[in-house]
Formats: sequence, C-alpha cells, structure tokens
Amino acid sequence: TLKIAPLQVFPYCCHSLFPLLVFLPSGFALLVFWSSSDQDKSNKVPSYCVYSQSGSWSSTLRRSLEILQRLWTGNLTAGMLSPRLQKVLKIQLSSNKHQVVYRGPRGARRSTLQLYCDLKQRTRIRTLDGTEEPFSGLGWDRLVPSLTLEELRRSQYQSCAVVTSAGALLNSSLGVEIDSHDAVLRFNAAPTKGFERDVGNKTTIRIINSQVEAPSSLYQDMTLVVWDPWFQKPDFDLFSAYVERRRVRPEQPFYILHPEFIWTLWDLIQNNTEDPIQPNPPSSGFIGILLMMSLCREVSVYEFIPSLRRTDLCHYHERYYDAACTLGAYHPLLYEKLLIQRLNEGEGGELRRRGRVTLRGFSSLQCRT
Repeated sequence: TLKIAPLQVFPYCCHSLFPLLVFLPSGFALLVFWSSSDQDKSNKVPSYCVYSQSGSWSSTLRRSLEILQRLWTGNLTAGMLSPRLQKVLKIQLSSNKHQVVYRGPRGARRSTLQLYCDLKQRTRIRTLDGTEEPFSGLGWDRLVPSLTLEELRRSQYQSCAVVTSAGALLNSSLGVEIDSHDAVLRFNAAPTKGFERDVGNKTTIRIINSQVEAPSSLYQDMTLVVWDPWFQKPDFDLFSAYVERRRVRPEQPFYILHPEFIWTLWDLIQNNTEDPIQPNPPSSGFIGILLMMSLCREVSVYEFIPSLRRTDLCHYHERYYDAACTLGAYHPLLYEKLLIQRLNEGEGGELRRRGRVTLRGFSSLQCRT
C-alpha cells in the first residue's frame, strides 16, 4: 500500500511546484508535481522525481513533517526549532522592548473545559471609549462609535470563520466553506479578489495593525478593528488615520482595541505556557481568534495551525518566504498555536488535511462561577 500525502512543506525545493508525496516501498519516495499554471490537473501529465529516503532531502523533509506532527499533537517545543529561530527567540527575550514584567504562574495544567472557562472569564473585549486621557481632552467620546463592539454584535453569530493570511491557503479550495459562515474575519491587507476559490470573498470584520493605513478601498463595508501594543508611544501613528477615517466615514464601525486587552491575552498565553514566551504582543491572528470566540457560538480557524499544505510562503497574496511566519520570531506564535491546539474540538483529520481548527464560542460554555 502506498502512502500518499499532498505536500507543500518543501517549498525551497521549487517554489513554483505543488507536489504530491508518495512513499514507496524499499526506502524510496516519489515526488509528483504539477506546475503552478496548471489549474486543472485532470488533463495534465504530471512530472515526477524519485528520491532515496536516506539522503539529505529526506532528512529535511522528515524534519518538516516531524514539526507538523508535533504541532498537531501539541508536543512541539522551542528547542526543536531551527537554530536561527532559537537565536531570534533569545534576542527577543533579552531585549524586552515593551518592558514586560510577569510574576504569575506558568504552565498551568488545566483541562480543556477549564482552559475554555478561564479564557471566558478573563477575556473581555475592551476598546478605547474616549473617556481616558489623553483622549477625553480631545473630545474622543464623540468620535468613537456610540455602541461598543459587543453591543454592535448583540445578536450572537452562530458560526464564524477566522481566515489567516497563511500561504498554505493557496490551492485549498476552501472558499465556499469559508463563505458559508455567518461572519468572516480577515487580517490587515489580505485581499479576496483573485483568491475567492481558496479564501472566499465575504468579510464581516477586519483586524488591522497600526502599520496598515485605513484609506484603502479594501476596508469598506465592514467593521474595522485596529490595535497597537501601547497608545502612549504607538509603534506607528494609528490615531491620525483613525480620526480621518471616522471623519470621512462616521457611519462605519471602527474600533481601537485597548492595549490592556492585548496584554491580557499575552498574560493568558504565558500563564498556560511553561517556557518564557517572547515579551511582545500576541499576533493579530491570536487576537482575532479570541475576539471571535467572544462574538460567536462556534469558530472555525483556517491555517493558524498549518495543514499538510504548510509552506514557508508567509502570505497567500505575497511572494515572501520565512519559516518565522509560521513558528514565530517577534510574536509568541509557537505558544499561541500550542494553546489553540489544546482548545481544538475538531477531528484531527480536519486539521491535517484542511488546516481547520474548531473552537467553542464563550456563549456556548457552561462554566461554574
């Protein structure tokens, strides 16, 4: 019996190929591939190469598959990362740009339900309401939306999709499934046009970090949520863009997440992780997942934990390759993924084949008070 698996875990072999790996008897592997321009493979004759599983190619491939397997089972540690990523992690831990001090417990042992209930209790969406200085003195109480984000979405969504920007979404054919959800959250400047087959075209909420400017037409007809790790000294000037957007489009719901909410999420990750994590804010992906768990009864997350399509291509809409986009450098991505893996209530095959994690929304939980 031949073992067959769709594969993109070897992008540095040839970036333009979409390979299928077939493990052959007697220690050989067959790599079958179609060129990236061959959208309909049914009428194409594939090329193929046969590799010995004993060579350096096999070693690298096996290492990639081992990392995937450990991510799927929650057994990946920082010591298993590449030397480059381990070095970056040490640099981030020592630099501590945001002067983070954590004195709480680490590596809490909780059941899945206990973890869900702890997140529900401690995660409260908080946005700037204009009542704090320096914003109150600038009249921001009249600038921000009159309804909070939770009030705006008072009627709970039943099903929600969180669509990452991961390169592994290419050739996934998940677009129809994604659009079938009541609400869809996307990130930053990730487009849908031209990628509908793989990522769908519905967008309900878009989270943007302070590096992304808001005037783009990409941000129309949806709720916008922007964040920065601190507002006393923001990494980028998000406030000028926010004021201008609110002036031009006052009818559009547009919120700034309070830094306290961001750092509460960081505390949650560290509290549930034995290793010291990067003292930097969580990724937009993790922020978006917790946001939708607060607004929806069930959340499907796509390619936050990578499937067998895993690739070093950072974003499906950009040609940039770096393993740090999956396993983390600045953000504590590795630890975010391990935490989400503990919460996953979907079948293992859905994660491996489709890159889909299924999470319960907080409103569906019965927790002891």
